[in-house]
Amino acid sequence: MVTKQFACKALDVPSDAARIVVLGKLSIGLFKLNDGYHALLNVCPHRGAALCEGPVCGTTRQTDKPEFVYERAGELVRCAWHGWEFDIRTGEFLVDPKIRTRRFEVSVEGDDIYIHV
Repeated sequence: MVTKQFACKALDVPSDAARIVVLGKLSIGLFKLNDGYHALLNVCPHRGAALCEGPVCGTTRQTDKPEFVYERAGELVRCAWHGWEFDIRTGEFLVDPKIRTRRFEVSVEGDDIYIHV
């Protein structure tokens, strides 16, 4: 059964990092992107690190030229332990989308943010 739980005030979520909230036994990273708020379980599926405490970043795209093309700035979170990068919107690992962290629906009511757990 999914329940809506108060997470924090909208002003408490930075645009360049996660706001970590604890709801029951779950540690959840709440992110503010240009299209709204997104929430991921704060556990990396690789080795159990605190995924959402890693940097919010972009990534480099593979090209046919000897150059680096940085893209998706602010759309990914990188696990601080081993550098695995996850899409904040979907929870998918960039290298293998079958590997993912749990994501949660988020709703906003006025200045309050709720996570559906």
